[in-house]
Amino acid sequence: MIRIGIAGYGNLGRGVELAAAKNPDMKIVAVFSRRDPSAVKTVDPSVPVYRLEEAEAHKDEIDILIICGGSATDLPTMTPALARHFHVIDSFDTHARIPEHFANVHAAAEESGHIAMISVGWDPGMFSVARLWGLAVLPDGADYTFWGRGVSQGHSDAIRRIPGVADARQYTVPVEEALRRVRSGEQPTLTTREKHVRECYVVAEDGADQAEIERAIFTMPNYFADYDTTVHFISMEELRRDHMGIPHGGTVIRTGRTGEGDAHTHVAEYRLTLDSNPEFTASVIAAYARAAYRMASRGITGCKTVLDVAPIDLVSISPEEARARYL
Repeated sequence: MIRIGIAGYGNLGRGVELAAAKNPDMKIVAVFSRRDPSAVKTVDPSVPVYRLEEAEAHKDEIDILIICGGSATDLPTMTPALARHFHVIDSFDTHARIPEHFANVHAAAEESGHIAMISVGWDPGMFSVARLWGLAVLPDGADYTFWGRGVSQGHSDAIRRIPGVADARQYTVPVEEALRRVRSGEQPTLTTREKHVRECYVVAEDGADQAEIERAIFTMPNYFADYDTTVHFISMEELRRDHMGIPHGGTVIRTGRTGEGDAHTHVAEYRLTLDSNPEFTASVIAAYARAAYRMASRGITGCKTVLDVAPIDLVSISPEEARARYL
């Protein structure tokens, strides 16, 4: 039985608890939160909840600690700090900063003899593997990733960190014309702005400067600065009525040419349609928690990503059963 700890209990943390319940070889043994433990209501009320600063005292009770914080401000500090005491997994999803985050986490995990797996989810995560497979199979080609239409947890969290914002949801929306051109095998060169638009629904605090909130969103690097972005200020009642779901999804497409004189064009597409972004992300994390546990048992240390994991380490069934049923 793999003993799982959860650091942070929001939508993703709750999703991890639900995902672990679907896996017969996993058990949630502790939740750590920055909130008052008495205010944290877990799905299973028997799961103990502690303050985050108490986590180190429970390190011998936990095989894998899953860190469920935001990529904007939480994970860059939480993951390397906790990797000094635990085998850890996070879902860091700021693509442009993954090399920097990897280096920081690797130094901490390698020094302490732990394994740390970062950027686990569906993108980065499953889509990362799809992109790498596309490159391997069609080296003469191009890949394209489209997200949405759906709620981005990371981008919504980034907006909520802006002073004066009470709550927010951000939708990522593919540009249909760009999708059409890629699926045709055209291999267009597309800018970030030509592939997606971003729609933000923001509840401002009473008296907040809405113009300043807009400016902070429009100029935020890695999140909104490179996109056509619209901001809609709405009431909390409207947010709760119209935007409480967390759907998402997306598509990875690899187009390439083979044959003499590039005679043949191929389009490979991998697509996800998700009713609950955090619950699906948590399900991916649970599978990689199993892989991290197995890799750690082999003495592997340092920072790893989904690109370093053998598929057989992700599943609870034996290699023999996997070959018989899925090969």
